[in-house]
Order: sequence, then C-alpha cells, then structure tokens
Amino acid sequence: MKLTAKGAATRQRIVEGAAAEIREHGVATTTLDDVRARTGTSKSQLFHYFPGGKEDLLLAVARYEADRVLSDQQPQLGDLGSWPAWQAWRDKVVARYRKQGQQCPLNVLFSQLGRSTPGAQAVVTELMLQWQTELTAGIRKLQATGAADPTTDAPKTAAALLAGIQGGVLLLLSTGSTTHLEAALDVAIENLRHHSP
Repeated sequence: MKLTAKGAATRQRIVEGAAAEIREHGVATTTLDDVRARTGTSKSQLFHYFPGGKEDLLLAVARYEADRVLSDQQPQLGDLGSWPAWQAWRDKVVARYRKQGQQCPLNVLFSQLGRSTPGAQAVVTELMLQWQTELTAGIRKLQATGAADPTTDAPKTAAALLAGIQGGVLLLLSTGSTTHLEAALDVAIENLRHHSP
C-alpha cells in the first residue's frame, strides 16, 4: 500500500509506540488496545495500516527494531578500516547497550517475536546477515591494508564476533552488567590484532 507522507508518519508512530510497549511489557501481554492507547490511534486506523492485526504489527516492529540495531552503530560500523575505527565501533556498541540496559530490542526479536510470528524469524536472519556482512567487510579492509592476517577467515571471524556480542547482551540482560559484552568485543578485536602480520 502506497502511503502519503502523513500516512507514513502515522504508521511509523504506531510502530514506534508498539515497539516501546513490547520492550516494556513483552509480546504476550501487549494488546492492540495497549498500542492504540499509547499512540492515540483509532481501531480503524490501526487496521488500515496493519490489516492482519497483531501479526502484521509485530512484523513491522521486528523490522523497525532490526533497522535500529544497525543504524545505531553507524557511521562506525561502515568504516572499520583501521584499529582506531574498530575501537570507536566497540565503544559505540557498548554505549548503546549500556544505555538500553535490560530493554534490548534484539531480545524482543529473538526471544519473543521470533517464536510468535514466522516473519520475524526472517527479519532476525536478515539482520544478522547484514551485521555479519558489515563486520566481514571491516575485517577485509584491515586485511587489504596489511593490518590483519590475510589468511584469517573473515566471514567466520565476523560470525564468531557476532555470537560473542549476542552472548554478552544476553548476560547483560541477566546481570545488568556490560562486563561480558565488553570482554567479548575486546578479546575478538585483540585476536584480530594479534594475528596481524
């Protein structure tokens, strides 16, 4: 459906309100009435933009949260061509998760939306692929300048780094501390450095 600028803004307001509601209260307990109340939206408006009801809205929330994860890391994530750039990206990731604390949008995507709507799983898969692709490109930039070992398997290393980040985030959600996330990032970056020629 093609939206006017006003329509697109209304739809976005609904998605952002639903995302906030879900982060605070979870998927299972968030109702369309909750979203309507939070966003000042009528029932007809809600179903105009999301004809499939809650499932359509959840998928839109999944896309919104996935886009936020990557956009919040820019421009650092797209410019990983030097060790200072990697450090700046690492600091930005830690600051992002420290600020969010236990309201992590990815947690919603993985643990709640992924189980409740099949489309959300595809969104999460696409997000991880995009994130891994960006990290792989950064490793290859280091390799191209001679700053990292040219024999390092860039996609595999990027996948391991991503797994470390997600593990660190899960521990942050459990403990409230970024210690494990910082360790995962620091060790991964140090290993890349250590294997420099």
